[in-house]
Amino acid sequence: MPPRPPASWRIELPHTTAAVPVARALVRSALAAQEHTADCDTAELLTAELVANAVEHTSGDAPIELVVELMPTACQVEVHDPDPAPPGALTRPVDIEPDPWQEGGRGLLLIRALSSSCGHRPTASGKAVWFRLPVVPAQRRRPA
Repeated sequence: MPPRPPASWRIELPHTTAAVPVARALVRSALAAQEHTADCDTAELLTAELVANAVEHTSGDAPIELVVELMPTACQVEVHDPDPAPPGALTRPVDIEPDPWQEGGRGLLLIRALSSSCGHRPTASGKAVWFRLPVVPAQRRRPA
């Protein structure tokens, strides 16, 4: 079967925690609609982390933007926010382990550990933080 052509979704989300479940649902729906084979659970988890970080670590009430791109070999998710400052330790190892008694501090670690690649880039209105997940070969997929 020939590979599917790339597909993408772009949506503005409110600068509130209500954006997290909406973002998860969009990623889940996009992957299902395209019968894309990136790991949906991991995509949802990492999307939730990016959106939660954008809401928690940027000020103001400007919306954030979610971009989902499904390519033949990968799924890429970006979250755009108005703060130009790069995210903490997204692309470099951290010497300090997260405090097991604290609720936060693991999001960027999860993104680094579970994605095939991740990063950030400046945009005209702030920055975009992204991760990429590869497609899962048929022999490694869970049965439906």
